Amino acid sequence: MIVSLIAWCILPILGVSALLCGWRALRGPSLPDRVVGLEMLTTLGIGMAACIAVSAGQPALLDVGLALALVAFLGAIAFAWVMEARP
Repeated sequence: MIVSLIAWCILPILGVSALLCGWRALRGPSLPDRVVGLEMLTTLGIGMAACIAVSAGQPALLDVGLALALVAFLGAIAFAWVMEARP
């Protein structure tokens, strides 16, 4: 039951959300808008990895999500540092 729910409901919603966030990341009117789009893409990637891990029964994919979360956090910190250094 949960596998079919993930395959038919949750993953398509995450996919559409990823397309919209990718559009914002590419066409954002300002740099912060683009960074927010990229942050959302990484968050959706974490969600997709978790859904695939549950539906496929592969707990190793949860490690992929964790690594992606750590990289996204470091990216957010780097962006904040760059924006603070700007005049």
